[in-house]
Amino acid sequence: MLSVREKYWRYSLFILIAGLGVTIFIEMTPFLGGLLGAVTIYVLLRRQMWFLCERRRWRRSLAASMLLGEAIFFFLIPISLIAWMIVDKIQGAALEPQSILTPVRHVADLIQHKIGYDLWSESNQRALLSYIPQAGQWLVGGIMDFAVNLVVLLFVLYFMLIGGLRMEAYCREILPFDRCVARSVMREIHMIVRSNAIVIPLLAVSQGVVAYIGYLAFGVPAPLFWGVLTCFATILPIIGTALVWLPLAAYMALDGNWGQAVGLVMYGTLVITQVDNLVRMVMQKKMADTHPLITIFGVFIGLSLFGFMGVIFGPLMLAMFVFCVNVFKRKYLDGLPDQELFVPGRKSGG
Repeated sequence: MLSVREKYWRYSLFILIAGLGVTIFIEMTPFLGGLLGAVTIYVLLRRQMWFLCERRRWRRSLAASMLLGEAIFFFLIPISLIAWMIVDKIQGAALEPQSILTPVRHVADLIQHKIGYDLWSESNQRALLSYIPQAGQWLVGGIMDFAVNLVVLLFVLYFMLIGGLRMEAYCREILPFDRCVARSVMREIHMIVRSNAIVIPLLAVSQGVVAYIGYLAFGVPAPLFWGVLTCFATILPIIGTALVWLPLAAYMALDGNWGQAVGLVMYGTLVITQVDNLVRMVMQKKMADTHPLITIFGVFIGLSLFGFMGVIFGPLMLAMFVFCVNVFKRKYLDGLPDQELFVPGRKSGG
């Protein structure tokens, strides 16, 4: 039986921890993208870190530095180049509005010629011109946030690689399970992180490459730019890539290139879309099976919280939330013993 003094100490400490935790979380919100990025890349590199330090007997600082260079070369440089290409396109449109107005007017003239509806009205022109400066302002803010979070990511990742084993042991100790179940929880968390951090980019790259080949074959203007946009469209399962290649096919049809338009529609339906199903089928045998709704809503949540980085970290955060709810339900509502919380073959991500 706890005394009044011991209860006072316990509850005071709990209130102090909760208050400080909420305050720190609120102040760290602008850097959550970088922190989640560091955690995600750490999970992907932890086995290499263990191999270099335990098998090869490298110094932890040397191994961490080499893996940091690997993360920059294989993860961050490609993402930065893709982001810079899109930024350059949007910046060019903001500085020279005529570069975007000319193709839009061309499409409007084609629509008016085919169906008689005038999209190029004065009110629509004013609305379009008003959005261009807003896009430029959003772009500048996004670049600054991305750059700051990139620095935070590298800084945190280095120290996570240095002290990763101690960090994981500490996290296992504070989990409300015995040691065996805590290890199972950590394995499930690692599986969810790897699934979201590998499958989503792999789907994006594979569909983007396939789409780029099709855009080249059917004469789509600026095929590399539209191929990159197709990469980002893959975050929406099933219909995502159609948001890019279907309007392109419609534009080509309005421009009189019916053969190329029909070919692009068939290619998008039979090839680009099926790549998504094929890659998911192959990867789900080795990764956690994340429900498509978690991916869709996770992207929306992530974009509003983390900006560009939210494409990956939003679904990851939502999958982790669903996993924690499932663990709570099995242990405290269903009353399952600890040994039955993780049944082989049961998917935790939805």
